[in-house]
Amino acid sequence: MAHDGVSRRVRWSVLESGGVAYHPAGMDDDRETSTADTLEGQILIAMPAMADPRFERSVIYMCAHSEAGGAMGLIVNKTLDNLSFADLAGQLDLGRPDEMPDIPLHYGGPVETGRGFVLHSPDYGRDATIPIGEGVALTATVDILRAMAEQRGPMSALLALGYAGWSPGQLEGEIQRNDWLHCEGSPELLFATSAEAKWDAAMARLGIDPALLSSEAGRA
Repeated sequence: MAHDGVSRRVRWSVLESGGVAYHPAGMDDDRETSTADTLEGQILIAMPAMADPRFERSVIYMCAHSEAGGAMGLIVNKTLDNLSFADLAGQLDLGRPDEMPDIPLHYGGPVETGRGFVLHSPDYGRDATIPIGEGVALTATVDILRAMAEQRGPMSALLALGYAGWSPGQLEGEIQRNDWLHCEGSPELLFATSAEAKWDAAMARLGIDPALLSSEAGRA
C-alpha cells in the first residue's frame, strides 16, 4: 500500500466547490451493481499476526471493492491525537475554533493523509453523498464539515483523514494469506462503539475469542 505521513495541514481546498476528495473506481454515480463477493459495506479485521504496524488491530470499513478497480476503505478505530476538529475548522474558516463541537478525528489510513472523509448516518445527504452499506453513507466535501461545525450535520458521523487502498487482486491475496477477517458492517459498530473497543467487538461479531488466535501464525 502506498502511504505518506500524517499531515497537520489538511488539504481540503479542492473541496470548496463541492468536489469529492477521492472517487475510486466503483464509487461514482453510475457504479456497477455490487457482485455477491464484494466487500463493500463490510468490515475488515486485522489478524493478530498482521505484519504491517500501520494496520495492527485495525478495523476497516470498506467503501469500495471491485475486481477491476481494487479496494478502498477507512480505518475506523484509530483516533488522531495531534489534530482536532477545532484545528480543522480553523484551517477551513468554518467558524471560531473555540465554538466547535468536540468531534474526534480518525486516522483513516496511510494513503493521502490530507484527504478527509466522513462516514455518516443517511439522515444527511447531498449530491456528492454516496450510500455504502445499510445505514451508512460517505460524503467527502467541505459542506458536511460546515454542517457539522454548525451542529446541523448527520446524527451519527465518523471523520477520517487518509484511507487504505489496494490495487486489483491485492486485498484478495492478503485475505488468502490470512492477514484479514471480514464481517458485515453495522452502524452500531461504526458509530456507537468506542475506538478502543471496535476490534474486540468486530471479532465478537464473528464469534471469535481473540485469545484463541495465534499471534505467530495468524491462523484462526
